[in-house]
Amino acid sequence: MNPQTEVRVVVIGNGMVGYKFCEKLLAKAKKESAFRLTVFGEESRVAYDRVHLSEYFAGKTAADLSMAPLNWYQENGIELYLSDPVVDIDRERKQVRSHHGLVVPYDYLVLATGSGAFVPPLEGVEKDGVFVYRTLEDLDLIQSYARKAKKGAVLGGGLLGLEAAKALLDLGLAEAHVVEFAPRLMPRQIDEAGSGILQRKLSSLGLQIHLSKSTQCLLGAETIEGMQFADGSVLDVDMLIISAGIRPRDELAKVAGLETHPRGGILVNNYLQTSDTSIFAIGECALVHQMIYGLVAPGYEMADVVASQIVGESKEFKPFDLSTKLKLIGVDVASFGNPFAQEPDCQTIAYENKAKGIYKRINVSSDGKTLLGGILVGEAEQYNMLLQTCKNQTVLPPNPEDLILGSRGGEEAGAGVMSLPDDALICSCEAITKAQLCHEISENGQTTVDALKKSTKACTGCGGCTPMVKDLIQAVQKQQGVYVRNIICEHFDYTRQELLDLIRINKLKTYNSVLDHFGRGHGCETCKPLVASVLASLWNENVLEQGRAVIQDSNDRFLANIQKGGSYSVVPRIPGGEITPDKLIVIGQVAKRYNLYTKITGGQRIDLFGAHVGDLPYIWEELIAAGFESGHAYGKALRTVKSCVGSTWCRFGVQDSVSFAIELEERYKGVRAPHKFKSGVSGCIRECAEAQSKDFGIIATEKGWNLYVGGNGGSKPQHAQLLAADVDKETCIRLIDRFLMFYIKTADPLTRTATWLNKLEGGMSYLKAVVVDDVLGIVADLEAEMQQLIQMYQCEWKEVVENPELRKRFTHFVNAPEHKDPTLEFTPLRTQIQAKEWK
Repeated sequence: MNPQTEVRVVVIGNGMVGYKFCEKLLAKAKKESAFRLTVFGEESRVAYDRVHLSEYFAGKTAADLSMAPLNWYQENGIELYLSDPVVDIDRERKQVRSHHGLVVPYDYLVLATGSGAFVPPLEGVEKDGVFVYRTLEDLDLIQSYARKAKKGAVLGGGLLGLEAAKALLDLGLAEAHVVEFAPRLMPRQIDEAGSGILQRKLSSLGLQIHLSKSTQCLLGAETIEGMQFADGSVLDVDMLIISAGIRPRDELAKVAGLETHPRGGILVNNYLQTSDTSIFAIGECALVHQMIYGLVAPGYEMADVVASQIVGESKEFKPFDLSTKLKLIGVDVASFGNPFAQEPDCQTIAYENKAKGIYKRINVSSDGKTLLGGILVGEAEQYNMLLQTCKNQTVLPPNPEDLILGSRGGEEAGAGVMSLPDDALICSCEAITKAQLCHEISENGQTTVDALKKSTKACTGCGGCTPMVKDLIQAVQKQQGVYVRNIICEHFDYTRQELLDLIRINKLKTYNSVLDHFGRGHGCETCKPLVASVLASLWNENVLEQGRAVIQDSNDRFLANIQKGGSYSVVPRIPGGEITPDKLIVIGQVAKRYNLYTKITGGQRIDLFGAHVGDLPYIWEELIAAGFESGHAYGKALRTVKSCVGSTWCRFGVQDSVSFAIELEERYKGVRAPHKFKSGVSGCIRECAEAQSKDFGIIATEKGWNLYVGGNGGSKPQHAQLLAADVDKETCIRLIDRFLMFYIKTADPLTRTATWLNKLEGGMSYLKAVVVDDVLGIVADLEAEMQQLIQMYQCEWKEVVENPELRKRFTHFVNAPEHKDPTLEFTPLRTQIQAKEWK
């Protein structure tokens, strides 16, 4: 098929896969070839990204989700007809007729009609308030109706169902339910244990999950008022989103006489040809290898196969890997290979941490040599390497559990991305191999992710390959002997450490002065908060003064954490967890006065949720009057120093851990760093304060204190490592000063101490040499710089309360500061009845 004259190619469907076919064909077509490409779209919009559809409710616009602007079609000579679906295919004359009567001939016809939402035949499904979740038009209808709804439900607990549930949360409904027929969520992707972890995580976010529920009918007259289940129970809802699966859009193919499957789908061969060799089918409307592929990556591969056929290249569509990684309502979920393999056909290794909401499972071959598949819930950082290890049958390390737990010392197992074979698919969406990326990096000088996006299209689909692409860039450059500088962004040709030193030497204290001296352009959302963090770490001045407010992250900008629904949380500091009865009473009084939800945290503090932005200064004023101050829960700063009761009360305690914890928290409060950091002080080796899971932790001994650093109790738990043993309190504090300042000055942005220490060349041995043995001769400077930060501390809440200009910032409406946003409403997480049941 090597065309010498104009070849007419007609595409029916302008979704993601239809658009991708056009892109692939244009890229493959020879300049001397003449293709006349015509595209018919059923919707009124150009192709848009359905994978990230739920982000529409989080503020993205239709333009943000668009795959390409309208002028892209014009510039590439594509005839595009929107809101004009094809209604007839005349295979004898080889022409199509559209809804508006347009007749277009074709040499090749590509069916990319996609799929539609499957709506079960329920009684009452036609009522008002019942929606599907497939298009932007659907989302507009849902958003409009949600303004008058209070209780919403989603029918279906699969991938799309949970995305729809996120929409209900984003829209602020008082109740959001998920109803699933199966006994677990996401039954096709994860096992029972993983589903249990996911269910607990989603429940903690406010979703109410109903499993093993068969919906019989929908209640109500003209509008939905509830769901009746087969077990006789009823769920009161006034809005329902149906996400019970998809049905291939094959009706046009049936009318044209093309072969289809009885259960849906246009039958195609390995070349994606239908029973008519001039007609191809791609995406979710095509049934190939006895299955419908419902993911975007295989759809893109189908587009590439058909484009290859049309330009005369030979390429088949082979069975496609259905591994997937996504973030559902902020929770990582991934599965790859054969996630459900069972013993004795394999060896199963599983890690479960219910407290942190993490579940990891890998299935290893019976001989222990290869990885067959696995499941990750709650933390999926290792997904890319696990997927490549599985797909390329890479020989496993002696301890396969290292793949999910990390090898000894905290380093990732294996030799990393460079150990993969050249034909390993790094970007599945665009079928980009490691060899292609390495060539672009080493031969064509494409050494940034943005450059590789433009030259190869890698990272432009789901984005899941981006971390691995970044690793590949650095690995290839190091192989070439290139010193890799992790510069901040296009506005600053410096690393964070270099910029920090330049700001300190030149005594710069505002973002604009830093940009004028060392940057270019107007800055971006990457460099602004980074510079704000550096300024705070160096000078510890009020983050809202001298024009610094606008460059802060959203939380720092209001000195409070913004929560779901637009309200804020208030977290006063309670050093060491020690609090007087009078202060407890004040917190209770404030919570009642401003209708705040209260919760005791794992860091021995009390959170107050649901505050209106205009109420924040008044809340702070009452708390400050009672002796409280900001707990910096919103900042990349010290959060808490947790303590046990130590020798004060405990019969096992050997040192006064409470007093030491209070002293440390008072010392380091307000100190800004590349990331948040936490501490703990345990009064004996029983470790009740969990000090070894903290960024720095202290454990009492009979002779003094053991100091541990580089721990992390977050999404990837890691024990801290011993820095010094049996030191007195004064020495311990000096070592902490040095450790924190060295971390502040050398860590990359948004890097916790655990990750920083893992990546530090020389690791713990080098850190000890620097901060204990002073091999660099800098410990005096580190101590002095920390002392300067400590002396500069002022409570930011108090400054706002006492400064009328700063206080003006905390209003919902600038022209009516006395009014509150009426759309914000505090809703209790659990009713009293539920609370009693919980107990």
